[in-house]
Amino acid sequence: MAATEHGDTVVPVFFLSDSTGISAETMGNALLLQFPDVIFDRTLIPFISTVEDARRVVEQVDAAMDGPVTPLVFTTAAEDAVRRELAKTRAPMIDFFDLHMGRVEELLGRRGARQALRLHGVGDIKRYNNRMAAVEFTIEHDDGQSVRMLEKADVILLAPSRCGKTPTSMYLALQHGLFVANYPLVEEDLESSDLPGPVRAHVDRCFGLVTTVDRLARVRAERRPSSRYSSAEQCRWELRRAAQLFDAHRVPSIDSSARSVEEISTVIVQQLARRTRPAPTPRRQS
Repeated sequence: MAATEHGDTVVPVFFLSDSTGISAETMGNALLLQFPDVIFDRTLIPFISTVEDARRVVEQVDAAMDGPVTPLVFTTAAEDAVRRELAKTRAPMIDFFDLHMGRVEELLGRRGARQALRLHGVGDIKRYNNRMAAVEFTIEHDDGQSVRMLEKADVILLAPSRCGKTPTSMYLALQHGLFVANYPLVEEDLESSDLPGPVRAHVDRCFGLVTTVDRLARVRAERRPSSRYSSAEQCRWELRRAAQLFDAHRVPSIDSSARSVEEISTVIVQQLARRTRPAPTPRRQS
């Protein structure tokens, strides 16, 4: 596919990996995001574990080379034999592993294992188990379903319905191993000048999410079209009251319409780090 029905050029992109491909996609997409006006047709090819697998992939990529638009190829394959075979493609290839592994080996003064499973392996079992416990806690405490053991929460997200609480909670649990509860601010909560009772004692762990009236109304209309719940007037009131509540109780808030889930999570993690960082020791004056 070289062009859309509107005539826009489409650039084929391949993410290649001898494991899950998560790293190839993450790093490749981080670069592609810098070209918002270009349309990309992305293909992920994971688990390229043998030389024969790599040969078949090269055939597929080379077929794309014969098309009207030169493809981009990103790879994080770790095994040398697979990497050498993939390098035979006629397509231009960005090898993240090759770009950085040699330098790391040089700095450490030793050769790395260069094994595919090491790239995405569980590694630290204790860390993995802690992360799974965080996911379980976060699922249990999604959308105010449970207020049990809120004292264990690292983060409590507060927001009116459909402002992005759930995806942000799950990302924080999966990627950062944080125990997250999210609590919906319903009309009764927003009519009060105080925080909801279950979270009141944990304000130091609360973060608020807001969005724009248009975005909230549009998202709610997909769920309940032509309802008071999705009306611009109701959305405007809820967002205004939520912002006032956050300001009154010094709850930091983030506009979810202006940031991705990854960006929101990074802001929260950074603020948590600042809160737990010990204050510098004052210098003794002579």
